[in-house]
Amino acid sequence: MTEEVSNAVSSSLWPYLFTVGGFLLAVFAIARLAGEKRPPANTLAWLLVIVLFPYVGVPLFLLIGGRKLRRVARHKRPVVIHLPGVPAVSPVIAGLPTAHTLAATGINPPAGGNTVRLITTGEQAFTELETLINNARQSIHLSTFILSRDDTGRRIVRLLAKRAREGVKVRVQLDALGCLFSSRGFVDPIRRAGGEVVRFMPVIPLSGRSSANLRNHRKIAIFDQHTAVVGGHNLAREYMGAQPWKKRWADFGAVITGPAAALLNEVFLADWAFASRQPLEKLHEELDPDAVRIEGNSAVQVVASGPDVAGDPLYEGIISMIQEAEQSIWIITPYFIPDEVLLRSLIVKARAGKDVTLIIPERSNHPITDYARRHYVRQLRKAGARVMLHTGRMMHSKAVIVDERIGLLGSANFDLRSLFVNFEIGVFLYSETDVCAMRVWAGDLLRTCIEPKPEGPQRMRLLGNLAEDISRLLAPLL
Repeated sequence: MTEEVSNAVSSSLWPYLFTVGGFLLAVFAIARLAGEKRPPANTLAWLLVIVLFPYVGVPLFLLIGGRKLRRVARHKRPVVIHLPGVPAVSPVIAGLPTAHTLAATGINPPAGGNTVRLITTGEQAFTELETLINNARQSIHLSTFILSRDDTGRRIVRLLAKRAREGVKVRVQLDALGCLFSSRGFVDPIRRAGGEVVRFMPVIPLSGRSSANLRNHRKIAIFDQHTAVVGGHNLAREYMGAQPWKKRWADFGAVITGPAAALLNEVFLADWAFASRQPLEKLHEELDPDAVRIEGNSAVQVVASGPDVAGDPLYEGIISMIQEAEQSIWIITPYFIPDEVLLRSLIVKARAGKDVTLIIPERSNHPITDYARRHYVRQLRKAGARVMLHTGRMMHSKAVIVDERIGLLGSANFDLRSLFVNFEIGVFLYSETDVCAMRVWAGDLLRTCIEPKPEGPQRMRLLGNLAEDISRLLAPLL
């Protein structure tokens, strides 16, 4: 009888302890969530998941919910760029609100003396990369989110291995999640040839230098500290290749020569020191003091953004661009999930009669983001903005153009993950020639676009609206 009573008490106690445990876990996670600087939509999404499903939401939050992880910051040197010999730009450019805003956040001021050559096709991207790899004399520093085990990836690996055998210092940094299946044996030819390959923030095991959430989305290649390729292209057939391919995505980037390339190299070295555990000071000893050379007249401001940078400079720079616009704002992005401040800023400009144009793919490679964007697109169109859908192949291009005076390109999408979570790189262009070239490219892109179809009757959109609401709720967690 005593044993039966004990079992009965025990069976009734476990559900109670289970409930209390879930409550305490939720309180702990909510306290940590409240202490982080997050967009309201992101905070609300995590709050709902934690409260409604604590035994799933809390572990998930601890695994992938971090934004500015202190333990990561302790190990990784922040990206702070101060290079001697970088020429200043004219007071007119330095005084632009966007340039001034970025400098006030601690970003290096715009650097003069550069040349900028836009990359508008995947074939051009591959040709530029291949040529620069073959012509490098001292060093090749390459960072990518995706290196695919396809023809494009294999050819790049062979090229890098060949140059390493010839005595060029080859360093390749691969995001551990994006290159999950290509960061080990696939790149062994580079290692065997004397090159170095590191994985950025391994997902497993969860150590002090690991995170499943904080991904290095920067795509940078620097050659001899003097020439850099930057943009949205990953090293995969979908993004670039030696031969045309009808399914290749539309992407965008630039080749930059001059002091700005040396600044991009500083971003790479900070990432490399963290991932390889090599002292940054030792890496700096290898630098060529004559690498910072004037090559042209382009003014370029390099902006790193992510957990290793104080605040959110890329986000603030985009807000400043929008607020500074007097005539037009063109945004080209594969995923459009802005926060409330960005959305309202665009709506106000559209209502004021400015040319607000958004170019997005008709269908992206992530259907959930397509559903999530519908609310924001609807609000923009209602305010008078022009939304155009790129048809046919997927569009992966990322750019912002304001008044033909300021251009932005790089690795960041116009969504919450890129603006607030990922390690990203942005390049602001202030020279009229470069910005006008961006506008010409955007105009060509526009000719391949169509306007969205009118939405059907409300009763016919019930399931679509439900999918939209759920996707928008989950969007801040993507």
